[in-house]
Amino acid sequence: MKKLIVLLGILVCANGFAQQNAVITLHPEDANTQISKHVYGHFAEHLGSCIYGGLWVGEDSPVPNTNGYRTDVINALKELHIPNLRWPGGCFADEYHWMDGIGPREKRPKMVNNNWGGVVEDNSFGTHEFLNLCELLGCEPYVSGNVGSGTVEELAKWVEYMTSDGDSPMANLRRQNGREKPWKVKYLGIGNESWGCGGDMLPEFYADQYRRYSVYCRNFDNNKLFKIASGASDYDYHWTDVLMNKIGNKMNGLSLHYYTIKDWHQKGSATDFSGDDYYWTLGKSLEIEEVIQKHTAIMDTYDPKKNIGLMVDEWGTWFDVEPGTNPGFLFQQNTLRDAMVAALTLNIFNKYTGRIQMTNIAQVVNVLQSMILTKDDKMLLTPTYFVFKMYAVHQDATAIPLNLVCETKKIREKDVPVVSASASQKDGKIHISLTNLDLKSAQDVTIQLSGMKASQVSGQILTAKTVTDHNTFDNPNVLKPADFKGAKLKKDELTLQLPAHSIVVLEL
Repeated sequence: MKKLIVLLGILVCANGFAQQNAVITLHPEDANTQISKHVYGHFAEHLGSCIYGGLWVGEDSPVPNTNGYRTDVINALKELHIPNLRWPGGCFADEYHWMDGIGPREKRPKMVNNNWGGVVEDNSFGTHEFLNLCELLGCEPYVSGNVGSGTVEELAKWVEYMTSDGDSPMANLRRQNGREKPWKVKYLGIGNESWGCGGDMLPEFYADQYRRYSVYCRNFDNNKLFKIASGASDYDYHWTDVLMNKIGNKMNGLSLHYYTIKDWHQKGSATDFSGDDYYWTLGKSLEIEEVIQKHTAIMDTYDPKKNIGLMVDEWGTWFDVEPGTNPGFLFQQNTLRDAMVAALTLNIFNKYTGRIQMTNIAQVVNVLQSMILTKDDKMLLTPTYFVFKMYAVHQDATAIPLNLVCETKKIREKDVPVVSASASQKDGKIHISLTNLDLKSAQDVTIQLSGMKASQVSGQILTAKTVTDHNTFDNPNVLKPADFKGAKLKKDELTLQLPAHSIVVLEL
């Protein structure tokens, strides 16, 4: 094996013998960037049972609810301190016409959800329901506008409807529909996946469309929009180059989508997989770092001061749907493997705080790598949920750069570190998140604190007997965090043994 040195997210391999211990050195003297809380954002699309049955059941449902929102789901999401929620898509956004989703619910027109299963969408969850949900959760709404099949006028009027406090037609229409004061809406996506389901556009054409739409999406009263352009899918660096060149500082953010997916036709089971499948998936998820580096390098050429944020507003695992479910609903289970992907990915995001301003895991309930699964009146929390809960301590904390020397494994023809880490400080506390992706071997970890004084250490661990373990509606507590008491503090050094396939977050 090789020793691997990680410094500020840059991997440098050095020849040498296999090292059994992982050594981490923190560099608080170089801590000068903040991990935005919006890196821990979420995504809710009109897809399967994410909205209907997941977030929304209606006021008359036998499922316990708060003004139509599932009470159990709302309470669980509040525990995550969700910073933002993206809606209504996804591909659905570019077929969504917002005026169909306002006014009395019984009078709202229906539509066919062509992207996701061909089911009838009754529009009972619309603008008011979404923005009121964000207020209930205490999070920022991120609204994706329809560029693919919509018009400039339509999106401009939606912004006015949501955010204007004046005596204007759309503001008065909102008042007629029961909302006197406007909402605060900061994040606005100008289209979604415009290279694909959002219109099959070329980057030059989309850049012109963005410039046109952006002009008419105005700031009303005290509401200031943060406008996000529809960016690339994973390895499409040309798209990023064209948009940075032709749009430049007319956008506040540029999106990026990256899914951990093996094959679009045979994605593999979410729960029945081999050790090789496990390592392949983790290796694929880690490749997002190289993708971020390459898109960032292009952005740096045009925007060296990093004024434009990179918004990874769709990411996560994508497997075959669960047997017997609608293939268009993308309902998949969630194992310890998914939790490992989440932890590894968030560790990477924490390193690139200078450019990454937001990310959104896909999706929040019942779809792909979700936080929560529901079935009728039952609810369970997934392993990924617990990663987000453990990692919430990094939100708005100052990132601490680190060096990491550890063993590597050959995965997807690359030397991959078996240990991943990120660290931050806030309110007099230091938090260190660690993962050991090795299926069989524990890792002895030494953390050099570089003169930082720590009086005590505590922690939590998430692991299981096997990486295929997952929570079910009949047995919802197979995986959940436990106290971790294996860390020992001695002067300027912290030592611990990181169990195989485990995730640990320490607090000093």
